[in-house]
Amino acid sequence: MRIALITGASSGLGKEFAKQIPRLYKGLDELWAVARRTERLKKLEQESPIPVRIFDGDLNRDYIYERIGKELEKQSADIRMLVNAAGFGKMGKFEDIPLADQLSMVDLNCRGLTKMTGICLPYLSRGSRILNVASAAAFSPQPGFAVYAAGKAYVYRFSTALRTELVSRGIMVTAVCPGPVDTEFFQVSGELPGAFKSGFRKTAPEVVKTALRDAVRGRAVSVCGGSMKAARLGAKMVPEPLLAYLMGRANQIR
Repeated sequence: MRIALITGASSGLGKEFAKQIPRLYKGLDELWAVARRTERLKKLEQESPIPVRIFDGDLNRDYIYERIGKELEKQSADIRMLVNAAGFGKMGKFEDIPLADQLSMVDLNCRGLTKMTGICLPYLSRGSRILNVASAAAFSPQPGFAVYAAGKAYVYRFSTALRTELVSRGIMVTAVCPGPVDTEFFQVSGELPGAFKSGFRKTAPEVVKTALRDAVRGRAVSVCGGSMKAARLGAKMVPEPLLAYLMGRANQIR
């Protein structure tokens, strides 16, 4: 059974990947959608042009991985595309955000992505693609967004290293590194300060279209938009202490 498996499929970029992937990959038998909100997954199932298998559960709990692992084995699944899109962020000074929220961020954004990749890897084959949703926040330290940015830096580095490890198997890995995207993300994280509120935002369809195109082309990193590409280049040229200072000013952290 040829499938695409998407985490965070009930909203944001995950939901948009679930919409666009069936149009791009005509040979898929099923879409496997993973998220907490059952009703949204059922709506996705109704709208999808191919059958959707729903895995509703919390990716910070082990049972959901057990369910997916058993089903992968039972169906002898051939994962043509794995999209790790589940994640969330909280904006503000580290000391002002509850520690439980900070740790939950690390668990979902880093541990969950790593565990899902490990469970799925035996079911990927030559020509398969892994897309890990990181962020342009991964390019530099982010005072006011410290844990989220550090977690996305992990995703970015993990993805680029895993890509090299899997080259001999013909499996391509792409780190998707968007800037601000117009999704529900900011309802949880809090709104961006100042110019970041609107000037650099992209829509989910734009980001996903770019990411899928870059994955098909075998690119290691997908960055949507000239401003974020410039930010990535700038981050390579500016010392990190200065980057941290500049980002702290941009995020209105004094």
